[in-house]
Amino acid sequence: MIRTGVIAAGLALLAQSATAVDCRTEPFEGARYTICEVDAATETLELFLYGEDGAPLGQFSNINRALASKNLQLVFAMNAGMYHDNRAPVGHYVEDGREVMRVIESAGPGNFGLLPNGVFCLREGRADVFETSAFVASAPDCEDATQSGPMLVIDGALHPRFLEDGTSKFIRNGVGTSDDGRRVVFAISDEPVNFYDFGRLFRDHLALPNALYFDGKISRLYAPALGRSDFGFSLGPIVGVVAPSE
Repeated sequence: MIRTGVIAAGLALLAQSATAVDCRTEPFEGARYTICEVDAATETLELFLYGEDGAPLGQFSNINRALASKNLQLVFAMNAGMYHDNRAPVGHYVEDGREVMRVIESAGPGNFGLLPNGVFCLREGRADVFETSAFVASAPDCEDATQSGPMLVIDGALHPRFLEDGTSKFIRNGVGTSDDGRRVVFAISDEPVNFYDFGRLFRDHLALPNALYFDGKISRLYAPALGRSDFGFSLGPIVGVVAPSE
């Protein structure tokens, strides 16, 4: 005989799986964005870079194939940091507790080197965006981590180099986190925007104290709840929410 409590627990699990990631599209200051919110205390966030054969996974479909052997699947994913031509990460990268690339603290060319940049860190039950020098000073024990740049929002302030009338506009994506590390919000613009407007999305619209830029132009999203699975050339680091296969 199946107990009522077991049935209730199963229904609760199904309901949780159905609402693991809240994805939606909404406007802000004249531009539209796709926004996906995750509760880091209840969902499984992971970073993906290389497959078991050592080759870059590169595509959301490749990650899903790798997960299928474990009866798991992606319910959300997004590119998560800048990379070289061989898909190796430009900055700090940790996956399953193993460091692939050290922290880069120096300024440099391109958006990554536009200091301050930052690190997205995944730990048990929480996720945090750290400005890089704060990350080095606090040395959190991240199970997964990816460094990118520039920071979009630093302790409630926009990056000091952002210009309101900046003319460099691209499709952009990034992530912001709450102070308690539980609310994790990923966003991708549905049209080209500048850094100032993208930073304000996280600070003023989403009310997040810290946010990190992942990339532009190559930005891609996997959100099956919205019927979206962007495809293109092979990516480097990818972040995703993993759940049991249905």
